[in-house]
Amino acid sequence: MKTTLLAFPLALVLGSAAFAADDHGELIFSDDFERTESQETKDEPGNGWGTNSKSRAKGNKQVDLKDGAMHIFIHEEADHAVSVTHPFEFTDGAVAVKFLLEEKQDSLGLNFADLQEKSVHAGHLFVVRVKPDSVSIQDLKTGNMRLDFREARLAKKVTEEQKKRVASKTKNIPHEVSVGEWHDLLVEIAGDTATVTLDGEKVGEFSSEGFAHPTKRMLRLAVPRNAVVDDVRIWRKK
Repeated sequence: MKTTLLAFPLALVLGSAAFAADDHGELIFSDDFERTESQETKDEPGNGWGTNSKSRAKGNKQVDLKDGAMHIFIHEEADHAVSVTHPFEFTDGAVAVKFLLEEKQDSLGLNFADLQEKSVHAGHLFVVRVKPDSVSIQDLKTGNMRLDFREARLAKKVTEEQKKRVASKTKNIPHEVSVGEWHDLLVEIAGDTATVTLDGEKVGEFSSEGFAHPTKRMLRLAVPRNAVVDDVRIWRKK
């Protein structure tokens, strides 16, 4: 089901401008999605974005550019969450997005990856996920996506020590995020620490080895149901 884009509240527009004014480093990518697609049957996000619809949703459309924003919605034939990807490269930096969740079951993940890193499944390094009632910050590189743990999980042979290690790699923060309204999300990476700010308020931070991975090379917008995204910006400090 596609989402309906709501009007931008003035306060959130001003909040986005405040992000740009902060010293996050060199702006290396931005997208306001003010463009149209040439057709309406397949994903055509443009501007260097890719999707997993061909491999995980039988080629069905899951991304739609509409009203100056990117609408992401999972197709009924999909066997995996929607992943909308864009390459970038930094060691330390920041990513900002404006987003809207339509329903209480929706969520948006900012998944940082490096496909050249072979110690983890599919290059997963870490993820920040926003739900209507919480924010989670998870180190995937040394936790859930580490190959030895993933193989043990698939074989149903996870040890108690592995369970404890993986549990220690996630920080869950209760935080209300209203549905049907626009929000500003900022994720900053400095060394082994990820800091999350929502609508100008620092929600929390988490330190773990995976965040210090030397080169983050890809941003994945991970959407298990629906989300609307706008004003994506990526800054590099080093």
